[in-house]
Amino acid sequence: MTILQWFLFFLLVQVIHFLGTWKLYIKAGRKAWEAAIPIYNAVVLMKIINRPAAWVILLFIPIVNLIMFPVIWVETARSFGKNSTLDTWLSILSLGFYLYYLNYAADPEYIEDRSLKPRTSLGEWVSAILFAVVAATIVHNYFIQPFTIPTSSLEKTLLVGDFLFVSKLHYGARTPETTIAVPMVHDTIPVLGIKSYTNRPKLPYFRFPGFQKIEQNDIVVFNWPVDTVPYFGYRGNKSYIKPIDKKSNYVKRAVGLPGDSLAIIDGEYYINGEFLELPDRAKPQNSYLVKTKGEGFNRRYLYEHYDYTENLYPQDKNTYVFVSLTEENARKLRNNPNVASIEKLLTPKDRGNQVFPSSDLGWNGDYYGPVYIPKKGATVKIDKESIPFYKRIIEVYEGSEMGVEQKISYSGDQILMNGQPLDNYTFKQDYYYMLGDNRHNSEDSRYWGYVPENHIVGKPVFIWLSLDKYGKNFFDRIRWERMFTTVHGKGDPVSYLSYFLIAVVIFIGFSIFKKRKKKA
Repeated sequence: MTILQWFLFFLLVQVIHFLGTWKLYIKAGRKAWEAAIPIYNAVVLMKIINRPAAWVILLFIPIVNLIMFPVIWVETARSFGKNSTLDTWLSILSLGFYLYYLNYAADPEYIEDRSLKPRTSLGEWVSAILFAVVAATIVHNYFIQPFTIPTSSLEKTLLVGDFLFVSKLHYGARTPETTIAVPMVHDTIPVLGIKSYTNRPKLPYFRFPGFQKIEQNDIVVFNWPVDTVPYFGYRGNKSYIKPIDKKSNYVKRAVGLPGDSLAIIDGEYYINGEFLELPDRAKPQNSYLVKTKGEGFNRRYLYEHYDYTENLYPQDKNTYVFVSLTEENARKLRNNPNVASIEKLLTPKDRGNQVFPSSDLGWNGDYYGPVYIPKKGATVKIDKESIPFYKRIIEVYEGSEMGVEQKISYSGDQILMNGQPLDNYTFKQDYYYMLGDNRHNSEDSRYWGYVPENHIVGKPVFIWLSLDKYGKNFFDRIRWERMFTTVHGKGDPVSYLSYFLIAVVIFIGFSIFKKRKKKA
């Protein structure tokens, strides 16, 4: 929906509200016209139902308002003496139109000083759960979101099994594009395995100001731009286009920023012609072929001392092992007496494979580019050579996903947009190039291209739990040294778990002391 369509929808809601409540406003000692003034009518209604004026703000927060509207329908009915279970269900199931019955057919009495305390223990539980969900949804959408590392693309910088807190504030929180969705879940309802949202209506893209821009080498969580599968673990052929905020969450390193030129030579990254220096916490890995002397190597051994082994291929008395290693661990492994040889594996130059933009350039994951990373306001020449890089940007990221028709077609050597010649194009937003540290085990921008600015979710800031899948039991699985560590920063990560536990003990002790003192 466009901004104009949303404005007309908002006015329609105001008309529906006025027609269904103006007599109730009069019964509550207010004026009929007060039910007709947008926003002001909500403030007056909060006074009528004896609830905080701050609730008005909650009515305009997507997803949260889905919870608040039924609450206000019920609270309004109860303010006019309709407290039964039947009244509650009629208010909810009629989508608030039960108030029309109270407004025109019934003659309810306004209860000015009604008790706000639920009449049953079940009512107390329901109220507590509703407002806990409201608070959690606000925090989840606009402040901090929990996130789990599902793949090894950033190993050993971030490990599979790391549980992160991702800040929405650093780069600016987005308002949800989907307005009707189940709170606190992503694209799929757990257990049921069905969509958690409706595609319509949708809000236009809007991002609140952040206090930091994405910097080179930042680890960033974003929505996977090319995601069209129903949900992350889906198996099958069915697919459909998903709203931006319901695309699968990925985490990679922002290697290329808007306006940069990126190239990969011998598996190493170059930005604007200069070698990319990674931060000291980055642990880039490459694939190696290890030839061992006899037996003695297994998955557990290599995982504990070097990294996880993907495949083992016995041949005669030797064993060939394909494994991802950092340079440091590769040097260590070379000195192992059971190792006959170790070879770094790179795809030969000019041996092309399926990398972005899937044109016949002879590029691969180790020899790639240079490629320009689009910047908002920058203009590029459009021709047969450049259009493979920008076609999806024009048609999808700045076309259909923004509600704009921008269809690319061809007439001989001429590129057309919506049937008109297109010789150059000016970008409407910034783009980023996201790459993984595990360079041969990462599905990243080399294979599907640019990440638009409106797909950015947030910045991982904190690891609160880390689980090793090889642990014998739950406590053995916990990587204690990684708990309560920061994601970014210099030097080795430092765990703040002990400080957290001390703070918890102090808080509990203070609470007990305060209760005993109050009792005394």
